[in-house]
Amino acid sequence: YGLGVAVACAYSTAWEGFVGDSSATLSTGNYYLDRDYKGDSPYSAAREWAQGFILKANSGFTGGTVGFGVDLTGMLGLKLDSSPNRTGTQLLPFDPTTREAEDEYSELGVALKAKISKTRLSVGTQFPALPIITASPARLVPQSFRGAYATSDDIDGLTLHTGRMDRVNLRDSTDYQPITLASPNGRFKKSASSERFDFIGGDYRWSDTLTLRYFHAELKDIYTQDFAGGIHQLPLGPGKLKTDVRIYNSRENGRAKAGKVDNLNAGAMFSYQIAAHTLGMGYMYQTGDTAMAYIAGGEPTVLSDGTMSADFVNPKERTWVARYDYNFAAVGLPGLTGMARYLRGSNIDLPNLGGSNLTESSKDLELAYVIQSGPAKNLALRLRHALYRNEQSAASTFRSDNETRINVDYTLKVW
Repeated sequence: YGLGVAVACAYSTAWEGFVGDSSATLSTGNYYLDRDYKGDSPYSAAREWAQGFILKANSGFTGGTVGFGVDLTGMLGLKLDSSPNRTGTQLLPFDPTTREAEDEYSELGVALKAKISKTRLSVGTQFPALPIITASPARLVPQSFRGAYATSDDIDGLTLHTGRMDRVNLRDSTDYQPITLASPNGRFKKSASSERFDFIGGDYRWSDTLTLRYFHAELKDIYTQDFAGGIHQLPLGPGKLKTDVRIYNSRENGRAKAGKVDNLNAGAMFSYQIAAHTLGMGYMYQTGDTAMAYIAGGEPTVLSDGTMSADFVNPKERTWVARYDYNFAAVGLPGLTGMARYLRGSNIDLPNLGGSNLTESSKDLELAYVIQSGPAKNLALRLRHALYRNEQSAASTFRSDNETRINVDYTLKVW
């Protein structure tokens, strides 16, 4: 009898963390995207409306020296409005022949995980958020990867990351496929793909005000990339100055299946916050013979991150950024924020699309509100509008456009 009790207690202890530290959330997202193209175009607009659901159920870890657990992510997208002459928003998958959008699409992501001390290993569906690989959350459901991803916080102040991905699932797809290099404007060979993306790096908190970052990545037989950056916060006068520096060095790797890759992207953003106001100024430039390399299906995490119609990383491009943010809590409207941003890129070198010294620009406006109390507490509404213009030819993937996005998001904690 005593042995049975001991075994039962040991079993209960082993599974206590697995169940007790588990959590589940249900996120709903209503997304309207309207991209109105300017100039000659086979399609005058990309305009769709859809509803998404993301259920995340994460266990804790079993007890013992090595703990085990599992993470589940269920994703569902539903068509609310679409038409064959205006698909292509990446909200919904569509038939390439008829251009009819699917009524619904869904997928289930599963990752098994293990933990020793402060080191964790996850194998399965991954949603990395790193400078060299990011699961883009910019549509109805996020981009995901398949692979192994390990993190470690065993060294005080240092977070280490390493992993290998072999497949990607795009934002408007339910199928895993080989990883490719982003190639808007015909920058690289679109047919090139790889089944191995390796990375290693870390974040080091030098002090409470300074974090340094370095990552090395390789998309086998396509490109190698090194990233170095730092974020510094400095109290200055009545406010605070934030400095964000990001440098990417990209070159071809192995068989160079996508062609030559030769790019150095360097940028710095300086933002000064005082009370409810934040004013930022930044500059980013490309050197080398090609555009910056990054994984197709998302956006590069450079200073232009968050723009809606272009990435501003064309060959030899120089980009100025000006941004202003305001928190309306200062005038008695907590939860309401606004942003205005202007980007201008020049010196673009794309001979096959119109020549050299081309320009592009984007004027972005955003208004967001999170309900602070009552039955709809934490319901988030976000309105974004952008005016994108360029001097590239009609052959360009990125045509000039006016774009509007409306999001209504809510996250419910299930347990």
